[in-house]
Amino acid sequence: MELGNRWSLRGETALVTGGSKGIGCAIVEELARFGAAVHTCARNEAELKQSLQKWRDLKLQVTGSVCDVSSSEEREKLIKEVSTIFNGKLNILVNNAASGHIKPVLEVTQEEYKHTMNINLEAGFHLSQLAHPLLKASGRGNIVFISSITSLQGNSFMSVYGASKGAMNQLTRGLACEWAKDNIRTNCVAPGLINTPMAKSVASSSRLFWSVSRPEIMIGGIQWSSPDSCSSLGAMYQLSRCLACEWDKDNICTNCVAPSVINVDG
Repeated sequence: MELGNRWSLRGETALVTGGSKGIGCAIVEELARFGAAVHTCARNEAELKQSLQKWRDLKLQVTGSVCDVSSSEEREKLIKEVSTIFNGKLNILVNNAASGHIKPVLEVTQEEYKHTMNINLEAGFHLSQLAHPLLKASGRGNIVFISSITSLQGNSFMSVYGASKGAMNQLTRGLACEWAKDNIRTNCVAPGLINTPMAKSVASSSRLFWSVSRPEIMIGGIQWSSPDSCSSLGAMYQLSRCLACEWDKDNICTNCVAPSVINVDG
């Protein structure tokens, strides 16, 4: 069955942060394949240009800009640019950009702690604030935070990363309650270890891999991926498919889902 025959985002607009690779790239492509006009951003200009060329070749409606979301000034510039591109309206905001220092707590510096909290929590909070007028103006806004399974369980060497994502989960719940009156839904997806370049670098450390990906740790989550792609290193395109249902404007069930923290952990 063609994607467009199940759900459609034609006429919708979306902003995805950190979209040049990994989960963000998969989300950009999935949204665009469903018909949405998508803008994304990334810190690395070369990687962004490469991704934009790939999307042009696929005839997907995607634009992009270089932006370091750790900078409040660049966040403000990004939303102004998005407002111009989409005529002051935005249907979907995906706070995906993330960073984390994978190391024992006693080795984490204050700078590393602040950097993780800035990108994983403050950036999403600030971008949601800035995008609120655009989301409200669209008449039907959606915010999705990309959290992590580490926000729901303890993991060695990922305490700070998990704390930043746990705070993100609670921010999701708060925004959902506060902005429901503006017809803005806010939800959160908590993936397990997804098969991305970042995850592969994490998994290359045997002590970390065994601490986060033992089968007994991974069981019990809600699996929204396709059954032929399930594994502890999940497929990022199956995660993006889960999100496509979440954004569908004609899906009665998901239009009633807020706030939720959806586990996609294989």
